[in-house]
Amino acid sequence: LRTRLRQLTQVMSFTASSIASVLSDRVPDGQLGPDTRRHLKSSLGYEITFSLLNPDPKSHAVHWDIENAVNRYVQPVLDKLSLVANFSVDSQILYYAVLGVTPRFDKESSSFLMSAHSLPHVINPVEARLGSSAASLYPVLNFLLYVPERSHSPLYIQDKDGAPVNTNAFHSPRWGGIMVYNVEAPASPQASLPLHVDVDMVRVMEVFLAQLRLLFGLSREELPPEFLLESPGNEGLADWELDRLLWAHTMENIATVSTTLTSLAQLLDKIGNIVIKDDVASEVYQAVASAQTAVAELAMGHLHSAFQ
Repeated sequence: LRTRLRQLTQVMSFTASSIASVLSDRVPDGQLGPDTRRHLKSSLGYEITFSLLNPDPKSHAVHWDIENAVNRYVQPVLDKLSLVANFSVDSQILYYAVLGVTPRFDKESSSFLMSAHSLPHVINPVEARLGSSAASLYPVLNFLLYVPERSHSPLYIQDKDGAPVNTNAFHSPRWGGIMVYNVEAPASPQASLPLHVDVDMVRVMEVFLAQLRLLFGLSREELPPEFLLESPGNEGLADWELDRLLWAHTMENIATVSTTLTSLAQLLDKIGNIVIKDDVASEVYQAVASAQTAVAELAMGHLHSAFQ
């Protein structure tokens, strides 16, 4: 039993790689794996924007019940994450917004393909239309549902090896995710346009919630065979995953505090005659005391109070 418990605690505890990813901005580039800089930086709040992109409204009249889908699938996850940060959610529909890459036609499958290496070029032109990050105080997470125009349908994303991506979606670290939603061609060529399209929100939200987990560094852990983890249910993340997130954000904040205070101390050493006002001095004392308390609370395993 002891060996099995050790295997399980390995999965749920903080490994060298999880520490490296938390402190990724302070570790030289060459020493980190490709996945360590994927997750979002710790912030007091995040803004989440769901955008439906309909580049061809003459052919497709697309309807998505985004409000109901957010309340049903996204809100339970955000309620659980409310210990970590504040969240605001909004949505928009953008017409005539196209991706920045022209897909190539594949004769064999009679479909259009977008390869993995072209995906970074997809985001820039679309981002100019999103308009959400300009006025935001907090990091913005973008989730885009793209219904391809009729002349580029059906459209599929390929991975690096040229295989189709099951979800027909991809995510961009610290930015968000895009899902391509193909519309079935009408049975008869004489069908009147625009076609009415009802988006299957369950399928879409499964993808967006998986991407949201990735952005927060909550990827699924590799479990030893024969181990079963209870499903996190409607909340989308288990208690121990929330603990890991609190721990990671606390570590990141402590590291940021120590870096900032060290730079300040070095600056003051260089300028001997600088005047420091009482309010600035008390901020510094408070920051040092808070960091020391956080470290002590963390050592005792009191994650919530350490994070606070």
